[in-house]
Amino acid sequence: MNHLANSTSPYLLQHANNPVNWYPWGAEALKKAKDENKLILVSIGYSACHWCHVMEHESFEDEKVAAVMNEYFVCIKVDREERPDIDQIYMSAVQLMSGRGGWPLNCICLPDQRPIYGGTYFRKNDWTSLLFNLADFYKQKPAEADEYAVKLTEGIKQYESIGFVKEHPEYSKYDVQLIVDNWKKYFDKEEGGMGASPKFPMPNNWQFLMRYAYLMNDSEIAQMVSLTLKKMAFGGIYDHIGGGFARYSVDGRWHVPHFEKMLYDNAQLVSLYSEAYTWKSSQLYKQVVDEIITFTLRELSSPEGAFYSALDADSEGVEGKFYTFTKAEIEEILGDDAELFSIYYNITDEGNWEEEQTNVLFRKDKDLNLANKLGIVLEDMVANVETSRKKVFEARANRIRPGLDNKVLASWNGLMLKGLCDAYRAFNKAEYLETALKNAEFILNNMMDADGRLSRIYKGKDNDSIAFLDDYANVIDAFIALYEVTFDENWLNQAQILTDYAIIHYYEESTGIFYFTGDEDEQLIARKSEIMDGVIPSSNSVMAHNLRKQGLLFDVQEYLDISAQLLRNILPHMAKYGSAYSNWASLLLNEVFGVYEVAITGTNAEAFRMEIEINYIPNKIILGGTKGSLPLLQDRFNNTTQVFICKDKTCSLPVDNITDALKQINSKILI
Repeated sequence: MNHLANSTSPYLLQHANNPVNWYPWGAEALKKAKDENKLILVSIGYSACHWCHVMEHESFEDEKVAAVMNEYFVCIKVDREERPDIDQIYMSAVQLMSGRGGWPLNCICLPDQRPIYGGTYFRKNDWTSLLFNLADFYKQKPAEADEYAVKLTEGIKQYESIGFVKEHPEYSKYDVQLIVDNWKKYFDKEEGGMGASPKFPMPNNWQFLMRYAYLMNDSEIAQMVSLTLKKMAFGGIYDHIGGGFARYSVDGRWHVPHFEKMLYDNAQLVSLYSEAYTWKSSQLYKQVVDEIITFTLRELSSPEGAFYSALDADSEGVEGKFYTFTKAEIEEILGDDAELFSIYYNITDEGNWEEEQTNVLFRKDKDLNLANKLGIVLEDMVANVETSRKKVFEARANRIRPGLDNKVLASWNGLMLKGLCDAYRAFNKAEYLETALKNAEFILNNMMDADGRLSRIYKGKDNDSIAFLDDYANVIDAFIALYEVTFDENWLNQAQILTDYAIIHYYEESTGIFYFTGDEDEQLIARKSEIMDGVIPSSNSVMAHNLRKQGLLFDVQEYLDISAQLLRNILPHMAKYGSAYSNWASLLLNEVFGVYEVAITGTNAEAFRMEIEINYIPNKIILGGTKGSLPLLQDRFNNTTQVFICKDKTCSLPVDNITDALKQINSKILI
């Protein structure tokens, strides 16, 4: 075994038996490179990554390839989910060199960690040839290699950097409309989503566009959001048997997924479909949310209440084998009911994707439309399909399962905790809140110390891993959300402790941006900031939202000032590429339309909270309960239950019912 044998990362352990003399990132490997004047080969991936497995099998398990790697390089394996800071730097390098990125990510660096070449997946012969050429280049032309490293490292430092904006602009609807108008050209109006292929769910994109459609009264955008949510839920990217979404579809129709299931995708999709249900109460949205949560509890949950990271794309060495079926297999499981089930999920004898006779289940028709086409009673069809679905699920459970990445990451647990809170707001199911509270207690007791320092990875007693800004941002966001559904100020106070720690150790006042890494943690060749929203919103944009909410709740001007500075810095970049700034755009919406602070006090506060939550008010925060110390709650507790609608430091007269409270909000929306 190589030096990965004692790792806790499932991804690193997958490579522990490779003939490549892998090291984990750390002092031993970095010192060896300097002492022996060897190039560093940094190979980055994650356990659920299909093409990472392919390259491992083709190259890293090959004795001859390994011999070349071991002779000329110090080889370091990195789990991108454990060390996103390392991944961020070398991904920037590869994107600067090639214009594209992805995983596996392979970067060749000088002994001092500065990159000189990189790429993603390489075929075995190409990889071996590349390694020989780079080793010879470094031996023959070290000065030229150093010169290139200087330029590339400077590019990494500048990549995704943002200037400080002093001016205080007056935001208007035009600013938001400009973002969306430029964005529209990328919409797929037939299949939903954006572009052709591959297609990623991008939950935050559609959350912003949903809010935009509502606040701007834009029916075209509303239709686009509805189409996308339906197409994703009907597509093969969704697991119709066991619930949960795959990471993306390789085609433009959401049909054939890249089969890995990630906690972060499913967490955000719980939030998206929960909010969508409040916006437009489709039973499809409710079903999707419940099935994602059921899947997460069944397959991604620890007994202590934590959530694991991912399920692999492969099982038995074959991508998607666990999830796909032949028509014959369905007939064996279902007998006479196989035909209806096959029509419902488009299962054919010849198969519906590239694997011969193999089917990825997906839907085309709404239930009522299909029942009418087939000339059968809707209720009978739905009941039959549901019974069959359970039988297929039970049969599938006997297959060899995809591998589980059982890392517990603070950031992704924060996303799932937020999703559970959003689901509870929308559906008022007690088990959603119970699960959320159990997870929050786990984070509080196992991943956070008294000073507000988080550990990114839960490792039991030896839990001293560094954390990054996304860990703070997403846990803070989740704790605020948990307060809003419980009115327990402990969660808000914990969020504030984390926020103050992040400001001290991650915020740079001179630039008005948070760094991704803390000032007391390992310093790499560049200290980067995460600005652009991707499949997960950027940590800076989440912090900007958090600070605005807490500034209002705690009446702390510093929080509001930092949030405002962050948005000012980003605004000049947003209109060009809305998809990459969608969470920032939601913050801009709140600036344009304002945020309603809904304070509910008194013995029936919880019942009033549930009543107001069924109304779609995307630009609100909610606070209250039977007691509380927040500034807005002072002197507002008495024997009756009251609702105060406040905005811009002004509160309307209290009312004793939700109908009148909504009238106050609706009248202000029209201003």
